[in-house]
Amino acid sequence: MKANFNRSALAEALGLLTSVVPSRTPKPILRCVQIVAEEKEVRMCATDLEVGINYLISEVQVDKPGEIIVPADRLAAIVRESVDEVLVLESTDTACEIKGADSHYTIYGHEPGQYPIVPDFDGASEIKVPLNNLQAGIEQSLFATARESSRYAINGVLWEFKDKKLLLVATDGRRLARSRVNLAAAPKDKPPENLIVPAKAMSLLDKIGASEKDTVAVKLVDNQILMSCANVVISSNLVEGNFPKYEDIIPTDYDKKLTLSTEATLSAVRRASLLTSEESRGIKLSVQKDKLIFSGRAPETGDAQVDMPISYKGDPIEIGFNPQFLLDVLRVITSPEFELELGQSDRPGLIKSGTTFLYVLMPINLG
Repeated sequence: MKANFNRSALAEALGLLTSVVPSRTPKPILRCVQIVAEEKEVRMCATDLEVGINYLISEVQVDKPGEIIVPADRLAAIVRESVDEVLVLESTDTACEIKGADSHYTIYGHEPGQYPIVPDFDGASEIKVPLNNLQAGIEQSLFATARESSRYAINGVLWEFKDKKLLLVATDGRRLARSRVNLAAAPKDKPPENLIVPAKAMSLLDKIGASEKDTVAVKLVDNQILMSCANVVISSNLVEGNFPKYEDIIPTDYDKKLTLSTEATLSAVRRASLLTSEESRGIKLSVQKDKLIFSGRAPETGDAQVDMPISYKGDPIEIGFNPQFLLDVLRVITSPEFELELGQSDRPGLIKSGTTFLYVLMPINLG
């Protein structure tokens, strides 16, 4: 194999591919990328056997077709540090030479033909989503997934199809985020149910460089989801298990409603939480007729109080929340204002932004 790469295109590909490569694995070959040079383009693949990427590079001149399997981190570091516009990759059976104008590296890999097959996207798809829409939805849901949980179903994001809309739902048991995304093409037959996509695959979709016209084509094959956009195909096993019946916990009967400035609330929560500690990991929201008071305290440190003027006509209420969970949601709200709805101090808070996003947050007892 011998190919002349545009260095920045190769660096962009490796930036995405290395985010799939596992840092620890009993199979050393999984720490590598597979590079297959065809007549006019080069295909690069990476997988951890759960999630895979198939990446096509067309900004390349292929002198000799072939295949090489090389350690991803070594190749990525060399390409990242290079100052050349063009890099030449040339391979023998298990070695890859990388040549720049004043540099020459040789790295050792594995024999061709040994790498696991990473699925490609064949044929047409019924489901299509504008990439910009999908990435906006991912940013408003992915943060609420469980990081470590024995309930595997909440380690991913639920995809729920309703008419020409896709609902993305995520929860870690203490909060829930739901974002509504418009589809470019919806399933014609009965839509798939209980489709849970792993957080890692969702994160990869969010990293694809988006142009306004890019569309993601989605296909389900056995227990896998394939997502194709421009020159990238992401494949992933689906999460097994049943997602919680989330609609049951979204409050519908609240009478205390406030419209708040996103930026002002973000600042107030950040400032009020400065004096919280590991033991007192909450801030109190005191809703009064003309102001909303954010307060935090830690017995060994002191107290913080931030006042924000509001217009409110309901009964006063005090409620405690985890400040980090509030900061997380306020950072992903794109509108200048949002609605906060409250019931009793022991019931969850409900945050809404327009008709496309809602967030349910369990209260905490501040004693």
